[in-house]
Amino acid sequence: MKAITIVNRALTPKESNQVNLGFDTLMREEHVALEKTEPIHFVAIQEDYLIGCAIGLAHKNGDVFSGWFHLTDLFVEKEFRNLGIGASLLKELEAHCKAIGVTKIWLWTSGAASVRFYNRHEYSQFAELEQWYSDGSSRIGLRKTI
Repeated sequence: MKAITIVNRALTPKESNQVNLGFDTLMREEHVALEKTEPIHFVAIQEDYLIGCAIGLAHKNGDVFSGWFHLTDLFVEKEFRNLGIGASLLKELEAHCKAIGVTKIWLWTSGAASVRFYNRHEYSQFAELEQWYSDGSSRIGLRKTI
């Protein structure tokens, strides 16, 4: 066997494709449907100005949604906060997810205000990564069954 060298570098596009194909093959060998994601976006706009958004990925096994949605971003511009816009975006996103067969939403967040916001909307903590951020605060994993 030729020597194997371990190197710290990014994958080339060809290598990245090789890894993806390898994982796809492994999933088929283990009889697990290949997962895809479908991006979902809701935006709040005032005239042509974006004031907020709720964005994430609905996970699919084949052509059927797996039941999980990863909320990657919920954002409202500072001057529009505390007006219910974030809550409205979240409500619309949850309703859409439920309509397409998603039953669970998960996300990462930080900061006491964000955690309180999600707690008011019936999200519960499933993980905490202590001292994740440079100020020593934690990254919090939250989830909700809708």
